[in-house]
Amino acid sequence: MIQTKLAIIGVGHVGSQVLTDCSHLNLFSDIVLIDSNEDTARGEALDHRHALAASYRTHSKIYAGDYADCADADVIIISAGVSEKPRPGEDMPPRALMGKENANEIRKIMAGITQHTKDAIIILITNPVDTITYIAENEFDYPKGKIFGTGTTLDTFRYRQIVAAHYHVDPKNVSGYIMGEHGSTAFPAFSSTTVGALTLTQSDALLDPAAPLDREFVTQEVVHTASDVFNWKGWTNSGIGEVAAALARAVMLDEKSIFPVTATVDGFYNCHGEAAFSMPCIIGRNGLEKQIPLPLDDEEYEKLQLSIKDIQFTLQSVR
Repeated sequence: MIQTKLAIIGVGHVGSQVLTDCSHLNLFSDIVLIDSNEDTARGEALDHRHALAASYRTHSKIYAGDYADCADADVIIISAGVSEKPRPGEDMPPRALMGKENANEIRKIMAGITQHTKDAIIILITNPVDTITYIAENEFDYPKGKIFGTGTTLDTFRYRQIVAAHYHVDPKNVSGYIMGEHGSTAFPAFSSTTVGALTLTQSDALLDPAAPLDREFVTQEVVHTASDVFNWKGWTNSGIGEVAAALARAVMLDEKSIFPVTATVDGFYNCHGEAAFSMPCIIGRNGLEKQIPLPLDDEEYEKLQLSIKDIQFTLQSVR
């Protein structure tokens, strides 16, 4: 097997799921786990090694390590950071509330990584992911494109699922993106959404739904559905684990897949490097290879400007 290496930093609920999904890709000969609690990393590594006898699994080396083990990593996925507790009957707390503590955490992590490599592709999950990604990109002289956040990819998966359920089709037949912040100001780009090449207006006319798509409901549902998972289960990890694995696969296989990930934006949507937010991007072996300025109608453009201001406000609070 060609030597390929994944490092996962932070192996709580999210990091453990990322490990499960990424190990099932069978793309990595080595997977190193790094956590502030060394016993947690050792336990996760041992638990997952026990599964390697399954006939469909690649015999990968899975072990606990430290930042020095990042030196020859192809991909580093960061999910470390503080987490919130469920509050029954309430929405999930705003991700921005974790900003200051997680900003300090990402600075420590990036300092550890950059002592050993600036070659690995870094995928960030830690919230508030737009702010955390901006810090990682802009404070450590890391090569452009090699750092990006999961952004609104999971929100986009949720959006496609909701639209597909309305029209009774496979979610993979829905093409459309959530733009802006991974948070309360995220919004669907309805104007460019299609269902099997049909616009939403055409879908309402030709796919015989019980009623036209309620766009306001969908916008709210995409943002708030995470709260249902969080409050009922206690955390969210399955969806984001799949997202991280899909992004890692796109990098390792040079897929040139398009995902709405977050990175610093300079030159699009009247943003000139003041914020990181999600827009469709081509992901390949070099990381984020191209940002694609999705055409927006006037209402969507205004929503994006509000989202950018919200991200900038959070950024100011962690500087």
